[in-house]
Formats: sequence, structure tokens, C-alpha cells
Amino acid sequence: MALDCDAVIVGSGAGGLAAALALARRGLSVQVVEQHYLPGGWCHSFMLGGYRFSPGVHYVGNLGDGGRLRRIYEGLGIAGDLAFLELNPDGYDHVLIEGEPRFDIPAGEMIYRDRLMQRFPHESKGIDRYFRLMDRLDLGRLGHADHMAKPLGISSVVARGTRPLGRFLESAIEDPRLRTILTMPAAGDYGLAPSRAPAVLHSAVSSHYLNGAWYPRGGGFAIPRAFSRGIKRAGGLVRLHTPVEKILVESSRSPKRALGVRLAGGEEIRCGAVISNADPMVTFAGLVGRDALSPALRKRLSRTTWSVSTLSLFMAVDMDLEGMGFDSGNYWYTRKPDLEQFFDNHPGRGESDLQVPGIFLTITTLKDKSKRRSREHTIEAFAFCSYDRFLPFAGSSGIRSPEYLVFKEALTQQMIAAVGRVIPGVERHISFHELGTPLTNRYYTAGHQGAIYGTEKVLRQIGPMGFGNTTEIDNLFLCGASTQVHGVMGVTTSGLAAAAKVLGCEVPELLDDTGERLRTYPAEDTSAWPREMRPRVPAIPG
Repeated sequence: MALDCDAVIVGSGAGGLAAALALARRGLSVQVVEQHYLPGGWCHSFMLGGYRFSPGVHYVGNLGDGGRLRRIYEGLGIAGDLAFLELNPDGYDHVLIEGEPRFDIPAGEMIYRDRLMQRFPHESKGIDRYFRLMDRLDLGRLGHADHMAKPLGISSVVARGTRPLGRFLESAIEDPRLRTILTMPAAGDYGLAPSRAPAVLHSAVSSHYLNGAWYPRGGGFAIPRAFSRGIKRAGGLVRLHTPVEKILVESSRSPKRALGVRLAGGEEIRCGAVISNADPMVTFAGLVGRDALSPALRKRLSRTTWSVSTLSLFMAVDMDLEGMGFDSGNYWYTRKPDLEQFFDNHPGRGESDLQVPGIFLTITTLKDKSKRRSREHTIEAFAFCSYDRFLPFAGSSGIRSPEYLVFKEALTQQMIAAVGRVIPGVERHISFHELGTPLTNRYYTAGHQGAIYGTEKVLRQIGPMGFGNTTEIDNLFLCGASTQVHGVMGVTTSGLAAAAKVLGCEVPELLDDTGERLRTYPAEDTSAWPREMRPRVPAIPG
């Protein structure tokens, strides 16, 4: 039977787009099929109330000179379509513990260590032990070109790397405030309390940002836009509003073989390879169908646990935030120096307590000042949230029940109150606000349980024990946050690894010396930007 194309990629997250671009650049005919009206998965941006928001991209690392993500964008020939703004290097992350002075995490390990020593001189030995452990666990491993085709290698890491981070912290550091500062940003980026997070995972995520962080100019959508343009230049196709109903599998042979996909409208696309950027539950249980799976895979899916979801508050406020001392860095706020409660007591877990224990907050008009068109600033704030609490409402879509709207409004007010702990008086200056819930996440990303990081990143589900790029079905491959490593760079490298499996090559072979160089500029100093990039209107005093 004649093929309609060489490869179909299901889903247009960063992993799927990277796979599609890599294949298209090697001469394969490629179609990306995406159920959403926007490409990008968690990297997409959207307009709401006249403002642009980016729900999943808040900062990325490894974009400095020699940075691994920089090498990927340049090697895939899309660097010319991207520009990144470096967040405040003196504090790309700010940690706020209720009642304590703010701690600013700077770019550079030595500066960071010195700042910790100055704040916590009584914990100097513990600080040294922490950084020694991070060094032993190979901070440079995440996304390194030599390791891109391999999952996170736990077997090569010292035994302590497989133990929970919390166990080490309790033995090395007494001050709970210091433990919170060392762990909160990275823990927020993988979604686990220290008692459950493998130390090796923590070191990988921490090292990704050790030399600073960047934000895409224009917002998260700039990344899928660049990939989509590159795919089009290479002759590939990105189809939006195109949900997949079924991955077609030939079951009469052993092993089974993927033949293509059937779209929701009935169209069938026959191809030589299917790469699914959907999570494993959606891919196997939903699109392939449980009947076509081996007993072992069905059992594995039943035992798979999923990462937390979020409450996502999108706001516009009429305040002079820069004049109040806010900058391009991220703000991590917690009521108590106890990350166990930050994760385990999140809103929605029970009926009685709706208080938000902590939030992640980003002021996107200070990350990218070209976004600001008036006095107003746009803010995005997030709190971890259990999907279970929303199960009673999960069957509805479109018009939600009155009970759901009442619950959502209560959560909205709790989120606004939490934002007010970071930005005093904000509740009196809100021009616009809207709350997204785990049901919102599930609807727009088609992810199982609205999980923001795919599978839960516990030890038994990462690295060689996680889902790989190949599957038990020939010609069916996986990429995305549930394979290899999550995050923008992690899923991008997972897409490259899947493409390499299709082509039978190594990942570094997919990256060329294109001559393109990625542009990066300081977020804080717009005078260093090219004239055409500068804000259209000057910052207006409050």
C-alpha cells in the first residue's frame, strides 16, 4: 500500500515539533497533527481579555555561550527566528518565605554559594555538602549532546543520587529556611516534595539554570512558531484543528506494527513511522487501544502515576511594578519554610482548606518589556493542585456546572490573596483576571489528568525505568515530558532522540553547523536591544 507520508507526529509540543523538523531536514515527508487551534502544547501562548499569556514557558536555561539548548536551536536552523531575553542575572529566581527577607538566586555557582554563606553562616558545612553532592551527581548531564540519545543514567550515578533529596537535606542542613531556598525553585520545576524527589533529578534540574535563565521574546509561542516555520521551509506540514482518533496498528503480525493514524473526521494517513507526542496513557490506552497492548504494558499503565496539575491565574494590573522594585526574575512564595506542605497541602486536596500554601509568580511584561503597551502589566501565577478534587466536574465541558463555578471562584480569590502576599495591594488594581484549573489544562493540552510534567518524576519513572522513545509496537515512537527528561530542553531532546530512532542515527548527527547564531539580550536593559525590538512605548510611571 502506498504511503501518504514518511512520518506522522501526533501532537505539536516542543518534542513533537523537534522530531518533525529533524526528520523533515533529512528529506522525509512529515505531517504534524494537532488537536488544538494553536501549536506548541505547553509552549503555546494565547490571547485572553486582550492580553497575551504563556501558561507553560516561564524561563529556560542553557542558552548562554556554548549552552546545549542554544546548540540545538542553532543546529536545527531555527535560531534566526528566535530571540531570548536574559532574566536578571543578580536574581533570576527570588524566594520569598513569609516573614523572611527575600533571597535572590544569582547566575553562577560561586556567586550563589557566597550569597548563601552570607545569609546562613551557621550552615557553611551543610552548604558545602550540598554543592559537593550536586557536583557528584554530574550537574552538566541534562541535555548534553553526548547524552541526548540516552535517558538519564541512574546506574552511573553514586548511590546517594537515587535516594530522596529530603533525606540528604535533613542530615546536612538544620535551618528549614535554607532547605527551602535550595530546593523550592527546582522542586517547583519537577513537582515533587523533597521527601519524594530523587536527588539526581534535583541536581539535573538545578544545574540547568546554574548559569542563568532566559525568556523567549514574544512569549512561549515564539518557540513553536520558530519550529513551525522551520518545518514548513523543509517541506513538512503542521495541521491544526486535527485531532487523532486512532493510531492504526497491524495486529496480525508479531510484533505489532503501526501503519498510520485515523483522524477524527475519518481521514486515514498511512506512513512509515508514527511519533506520539501525547503522553503514554493517551497514546496507548486512548489512541492505540488497550486490546492491542501486551499484558505487561497494560499493567504498567495501571501502575503509572502522574505529576501534579495547577491552578493558573492570568492577570493584568494597573501598577508601577518596576517602580516597586520588581524585575524580570521569577518569584517563588511560600507561607512556611516547609516544602512538604507546599506540595501535599495544595488547594483542592480537601473540602475545608482552600488556602494556597504557595505560588510561582512571573511578571511577563518585565521579562519582555516589548509586551507592555500601556500602564498595565501582565502577571501569571501558579499553584500546584490535585486533579482528584476536580473529578466530580470532569465529565462536563463547555458550560460548567454552578457548583464548579462556585468552587473556581473560591480558588480564584485564594490565588489573588496569595499574589497579594508577593505584590501588596494588587487586589485593588486588577484590570483583568481569569483562572485555569486542571480541567482547563486537560482540555487544551489533551494530557492525562491535566498533569503538567507528564508522568510523576519519582525514581521508578525516570531514566531507564521511564518510558523510552521506542515501544513494543514497531514503527511507533514516543517523545515528550513522559520520556527522558521534561521541561523545554528535556522534551526537545526527547523529540530529537525519537527522530534519531526513526532514522537509525545518533542525535548529534541531526544538528548541523547552519551558520545561524541565537540572539540573546538582557531583559533589564532595553537600550542594549536592537532598535526594532525595543518597546513601542516607554515605561509609564505609576
